[in-house]
Amino acid sequence: LEGSGSFVREGNHSEPLPPAGLDVASLYTDFMPPSLTNQEDRRWFTVVDGRGRVRWMYKEFPDPDWAGWQLLVLVNHTTPPEYLAYLQREQIPYIVAGGDHVDLAEAFSKMRIRLGVECILSTAGGQLNGALLRAGLVDEIIIHFFPAIIGGRGTPALFDAAPLQPGQFPTPLQLLSAETRPNGWVELRYQVLKT
Repeated sequence: LEGSGSFVREGNHSEPLPPAGLDVASLYTDFMPPSLTNQEDRRWFTVVDGRGRVRWMYKEFPDPDWAGWQLLVLVNHTTPPEYLAYLQREQIPYIVAGGDHVDLAEAFSKMRIRLGVECILSTAGGQLNGALLRAGLVDEIIIHFFPAIIGGRGTPALFDAAPLQPGQFPTPLQLLSAETRPNGWVELRYQVLKT
């Protein structure tokens, strides 16, 4: 799972798309072509792109290590219709979940029911990870530390989310494992404790 910010920098504008056509309402239903979604052992490279910012070079990835992976886009009911029409023309499956933003819980439920997805791994940035954490959708966290410091104001964090409100508490974690790796890497694996 990735956010659109992994592909398009904030403030960059994608090429305009042609008009969606006349039947705009039909675009706001899940687009799941059976020829793409009914394949056994299919894996999904899923991207949240409610603003319709990314123009895709690949639907399936040419690297042999990515054989069997298919692009899936999560959108919402305010995603520009031109983008949804573009996804359909390009035969890129998408799931519509949420009103003015992508409802991640609804999208994950549809992925489980419609595609049989049982595990979602987020390699996204702090904003999407923060949204996942605040929505209670994180079961485990694996953090890789490498021996370097970036720091600085405005440097992205692992979980960028709104500050805790009065009565909200930090998310408790339980350490599952800690491993050192070659060249000073450290991997920490935590279970998120549901309260």
